[in-house]
Amino acid sequence: MNGVLIIDKPAGLTSHDVVNRVRRILGQRSVGHLGTLDPSATGVLPLVLGSLTRLAQFYTASDKTYEGVIRFGFATDTYDADGEPTTPAQSVSLTLSQMQDLADQFRRVSEQMPPPFSAKKIQGVPAYKLARKKKEVELHPVKVEIKTFDIVHVDSDRAHFRAYVASGTYMRSVAHDMGRQLGCGAHLESLRRTSVAEFTLEDAHTLEELAEAAGKSSAGKSPNLGGLEEISFHPRKLLPQFPAIAADEPTAALIRSGRPVNLPELSRARQVKVFYGQRDLIAIATRIAGTLFHPKIVFSGSDIAVRRT
Repeated sequence: MNGVLIIDKPAGLTSHDVVNRVRRILGQRSVGHLGTLDPSATGVLPLVLGSLTRLAQFYTASDKTYEGVIRFGFATDTYDADGEPTTPAQSVSLTLSQMQDLADQFRRVSEQMPPPFSAKKIQGVPAYKLARKKKEVELHPVKVEIKTFDIVHVDSDRAHFRAYVASGTYMRSVAHDMGRQLGCGAHLESLRRTSVAEFTLEDAHTLEELAEAAGKSSAGKSPNLGGLEEISFHPRKLLPQFPAIAADEPTAALIRSGRPVNLPELSRARQVKVFYGQRDLIAIATRIAGTLFHPKIVFSGSDIAVRRT
């Protein structure tokens, strides 16, 4: 079963927890995600199923949008509300103009220190595993970009924000650094991811909605493919930066066997999406020369995508 599902991740689950739940709901082992979310965070978590897990290589540097709340007055060891306070609590009263001026300083390309409780690897070990054991976590700054960062509302010691950031940016670190600049400490109280690449909350479904859509066949063993198709992300909307072409039967057969084909309609494109019918994504092809394209990635047939519309 191939497909792409956008899950509205609930708070309290890791991204891997969500993957495991989807595996159980669908009875399928081959499920992966396109970018982790912290356990306390909610929102857009794209999942790829079956041979479409090979799409992950195209989403390693995807931009993301968030909305959330930063609480000022004390910092925590995790940089969010799940951690233990690391600074004395202070009484803080913020103003909108003050927070907007502070946010302006972060809207740029800069070097950011990842949180000690993060998935960054230290000699092959995730930093959060070392931090939990109270071991030294030696991380290095990484280049990040905050493209937009707007404080939309202030409520006493809390600043509500929206942000559009490049891949690798930690909003927890942004909150922590803002607290240090104000000298009062701060942490990320809540975070909701509203988009990753072309995937948005409008495309997202809860785990409960997925389970209901999947259902079970009368035999009680296989998921309801019709219900899954209705809530799956339409393959034609994937990788919008690549032109799409529908291959006829002979061309599709050549592509599925890994052989180069002529695609004169797309002679100027470097990479293209090749479909058989409307929903069956069969390959990502790369131009060799002229109108000759080689299928760089070939996807096997799918129970969801093979349906014709």
